[in-house]
Amino acid sequence: MAFELKNLSYKFGALEPYIDAQTMEIHHGKHHAAYTNNLNAAIQGSGIENKSIEEILSNISTHPVAVRNNGGGFYNHNLFWEVMAPGGAKQPEGDLSKAIVASFGSYQNFKEAFTKAALTRFGSGWAWLVKQGDGLAISSTPNQDNPLMDLAEVKGTPVLGVDVWEHAYYLKYQNRRPDYVEAFFNVVNWDEVARRFKG
Repeated sequence: MAFELKNLSYKFGALEPYIDAQTMEIHHGKHHAAYTNNLNAAIQGSGIENKSIEEILSNISTHPVAVRNNGGGFYNHNLFWEVMAPGGAKQPEGDLSKAIVASFGSYQNFKEAFTKAALTRFGSGWAWLVKQGDGLAISSTPNQDNPLMDLAEVKGTPVLGVDVWEHAYYLKYQNRRPDYVEAFFNVVNWDEVARRFKG
């Protein structure tokens, strides 16, 4: 059973002016498509073809590096597209909001810590909001690693992630990663983040 590249639930230009249509089209149609195709090639004949991506990632240290890189890229981008949406709530609400306040003191503290994780990730990688039991933590990972992986420094279930590979922002923001991360908060789909938190 091959993994498939899902269509976006919104148009490529739907997140403008924060994330431009050309970046979305290349990011989804080229980068994410390549991770998907390369993952399928990497697991062919390996005996793990019928496992879920979450199962594969939870034991990633036992698999070849091609599975780690492309499996992470496949999973991370699926989450990334879903935790963004045009015109969503500007801040989390309900149980998610309470958990953020309990874990970080305030939404503003969370935003600052998440931004710092994104900006201090050297080179390519991701910043994450991670569910751990009833609480939340913030982490960042290199390359296409994520908190589901058995070798992650901070383990848990990712509920929000921002891609800080240059291909995610360079056409519009060039080397201005801080501007891109600030813009990202304008398109976070807090309803989806809350759904993943309830999980």
